[in-house]
Amino acid sequence: MRGLYAITPDVSSTQALERMVRQAIDGGIAFLQYRNKLADPALRREQCEVLLAIARAKRVPLIVNDDVALAAAIDADGAHIGRDDGAIAAARRALPGKLLGASCYASFEAAEDAVRQGADHVAFGSVFASSTKPAAGRAPMALFARARSLGVPLVAIGGINVDNAPELISAGADCVAVITDLFGAPDIASRAIAYRKLFEKGIA
Repeated sequence: MRGLYAITPDVSSTQALERMVRQAIDGGIAFLQYRNKLADPALRREQCEVLLAIARAKRVPLIVNDDVALAAAIDADGAHIGRDDGAIAAARRALPGKLLGASCYASFEAAEDAVRQGADHVAFGSVFASSTKPAAGRAPMALFARARSLGVPLVAIGGINVDNAPELISAGADCVAVITDLFGAPDIASRAIAYRKLFEKGIA
């Protein structure tokens, strides 16, 4: 895992969301996470199925946020769970052979436990002040260097933009997870390209 990890915004129109995601994929995102905190279960499934078809055609993995059952039901490429979304070990059993990410916030110990339970990548954040989660605690940059010992890809999330992303890549993040700076950009594809170029430069 390496590159721009795009997380979808809360958009009720499936057609609008589809257009946005197509642009992001055209720009070269590495991973796509479906996240919609405002949608009901029927809309979540509808949007997930539409995005899965688009992403799979372009060989971009689709990961479902906070809903292991939905990820399993539509045969998504994986799921991402937080502290309130059930046991990681149970999610691992429900999604054999799939990608499984876990939010570990600012805790190395939580990341260790997640990997023990079967997570194959972990996310730390908020790394910067985030408009999506303004009350979130901050994860120190040094956490990425320490977590290299876990032997799994590390994802940075929270308040990331194309200007501060190089700092995270240099600190050891394999992926940067972005919502607003990507999907709120005037040109989504161009913004995704800008992120992709950061990783192509081989910053380390």
